[in-house]
Order: sequence, then structure tokens, then C-alpha cells
Amino acid sequence: MTKQKSDKIDAPLPPDELAARLAEVFALIGPLYRRAYRKVETSETIEGLSVGVRTVLEVLRAYDAPLTVPQIGRSLAVSRQFVQRTVNDAAALGYVESVPNPAHQRSSLIRLTDSGRAAVGAVLAREHDVLRQVGGELTAADLDSCVHVLTNLLALVDHVDVN
Repeated sequence: MTKQKSDKIDAPLPPDELAARLAEVFALIGPLYRRAYRKVETSETIEGLSVGVRTVLEVLRAYDAPLTVPQIGRSLAVSRQFVQRTVNDAAALGYVESVPNPAHQRSSLIRLTDSGRAAVGAVLAREHDVLRQVGGELTAADLDSCVHVLTNLLALVDHVDVN
């Protein structure tokens, strides 16, 4: 590749061209999200996790600390009401439990139980095995670029109120 062509690839795009290229990204994200969601839905019957319960368990696992329902909602950009229903489902399965919140009496902390930690761990391990099968000779730079683009797109809609 010539230096001139390399510079053109690395140069920021003009707004109209950027908008068209980002529309291509959105056109791929929708089907990818829906198919992945469906795949998760059909394969997670082993642990009895809905997509919502799995997501809440992942957040609690990632933070490695109990969180309030509003904190979980903010981290996922979903409504507090949705998180509360999902937490109730997870509690019914024995995957989370409510514990007193010393900072706020009316907003309990939600924490993973050992069975919840095991269930989400099993799901993530199975998902890791599937993701290992992705081909295309992807590089760290490819993934860094993908994360960079998606982070910028998320920032564009970060202000949207989910409640």
C-alpha cells in the first residue's frame, strides 16, 4: 500500500461519508444483536436464565459487589422497573439475594449467590467456547477499531433516558 493510500485510510472521514459508513455499522448491529439474543435465549435453558437475568448476573459479577436496582439499571441503560422484575426472577431461581443497604434503608443491595455465580460462570464459559470459533483472522487492531467505533456510537446516544 502506498503512503498516500495509507494516509487516506487513517484520515478522519468527512461528516457525510462518516454518517454513511456508520449507517453500515448500524445495519449490521441490528441483525447481529437479534440473532445473538435469540441464540442466547435458546441455549441458556441449561441454567434456566433469561437474557435479562443473565445480564443482571453479569453486571453483579463484573462489579464483584452488591448493587442497588437503580445502579444496575444505570449500568445497563435500562429502566429500574425492568431490572426489578429481572432481579425478582433471578431471586426466584436462587441466583441473587437482597441484603440491607447501610446507605439507604429503602433500596436494598442485590448480590450474587454462589449458585448465581456458578450459573453465569457456566454461561460465560460456554459463550467463550463459541466465540473462539470466530474466523476471519481478526487482529487485536481490528478489535480495537471495532470497540473504538462502538464506543463513539454509544456516546452519541448516551444521553437517552431509558426510564
